[in-house]
Amino acid sequence: MSDRGEKDGQQPTRVSITQHHEQNRQSQDDSTESIVSPENNAEGGLEGWLNVLGSVLVYFTTFGFINSFGFFQSYYEKGFLSSYQPAVIAFIGTLQISLLYVMSPVAGSLFDAYGLKYLYAGAGLGCSLSLVLLSFSQPGQIWAPFLTQGLLFGLCSAFGVQPALSVVGQYFQKRRALAMGIVAAGSSVGGVAFPFLFSGLIPVLGLGWTLRLSALICIICYTVAILVSNSRQPPQALKSVRELLDFGGYRDLRYSVLAVGTFIGSLGLYVPYYYIESYALTLRPGMENPSGIVSALLPLINASSLFGRILGGQAADKLGRLNVLWPMTGTCGILCLLFWIFATNIAEAVAFSILYGFCSGIFISVTPAVVGEISPKDKLGARIGAFFGLTAVATLAGSPAAGALIQDSSRRTGYLPLIAFSGASLLLGGLLQGWTQILIKRNRSH
Repeated sequence: MSDRGEKDGQQPTRVSITQHHEQNRQSQDDSTESIVSPENNAEGGLEGWLNVLGSVLVYFTTFGFINSFGFFQSYYEKGFLSSYQPAVIAFIGTLQISLLYVMSPVAGSLFDAYGLKYLYAGAGLGCSLSLVLLSFSQPGQIWAPFLTQGLLFGLCSAFGVQPALSVVGQYFQKRRALAMGIVAAGSSVGGVAFPFLFSGLIPVLGLGWTLRLSALICIICYTVAILVSNSRQPPQALKSVRELLDFGGYRDLRYSVLAVGTFIGSLGLYVPYYYIESYALTLRPGMENPSGIVSALLPLINASSLFGRILGGQAADKLGRLNVLWPMTGTCGILCLLFWIFATNIAEAVAFSILYGFCSGIFISVTPAVVGEISPKDKLGARIGAFFGLTAVATLAGSPAAGALIQDSSRRTGYLPLIAFSGASLLLGGLLQGWTQILIKRNRSH
């Protein structure tokens, strides 16, 4: 029977069916890289760069405020919430960013379906309201910052940050990592500006009026963003509530391995952002003045992160996005394990802050561009959102878990387990991201 089948041409038919299946699978993979329509692939233009501007403003006022939580961590520990453990206080900050990521799949799907105007309006109003409510909180009452700064701000921020990143991906392909890096740099600028704003104005105006001024800044930034931004892809109305969550990307091994690597790396990513100032205080015992060099470490991390996000994005577009991503993620871990852990004076803490900020900025800015490479363009918002939905768990658990490892917050050696946790997480995460690169190359070779 087998011989006769070969003579009759049946075996070649089976081969051709297999080849046809492989060609279909490859064409699906290729469709995730780009859409070849000239209209869809036109790079940037005035409209594209106006969207970048709007996205930068959203990132500045939203993600920038979240990146400033290191200031609040120190401020709360020193007096406002001094009766609570550092790990409990850190949960407010991690709740912010975790809810941002948790709501990203929903925000991404709504962006794909309806564009960004309404999402920006809701996010701007919600974030501003949370800051106004936070301004009325009283010392010693952790429930108020938890509900306003952690819960409300975190929930609302996703509907600004996620569309801001996704809309830029619609306008840029060849320079996508650079454009997304510029957008992500907005959060670094905010992470520098807000701590200086708070440390300068709180002694003069008080916490309440400083936060109300921040709410006004938020409204202005979102208003400008609404005026200059517009989605490029035609809306695709949702047919059912189920379409709000698109986890189809996890069926792709490349997407899944990258997500797991980013998850593990994110466990330790924000630990230096939250704890570098309190760690530095142990290097100068008895220091009371928060306006000195110690309080400048968080802005310094964010400032160097600004350059990492832009320069890293530009390098990623030229050298390959994963070629840049996984080595820099691993370098973040090495800096923690071989530099931060041995820092015994302020000068070494400053040097670590500069280097870590630069490398972590590349991790933060290039990751979404890599996700965009392996995602269909018409589902870019939903796929990026679903990807970072998993990361939410890591950001929620990572910094509080690291804080729980502090053995003695008044001594440098008490922070060593926290530093080891952060470094090991980033190093392992970088290795898994490197495995993603192997999978992508193997897929292309087939």
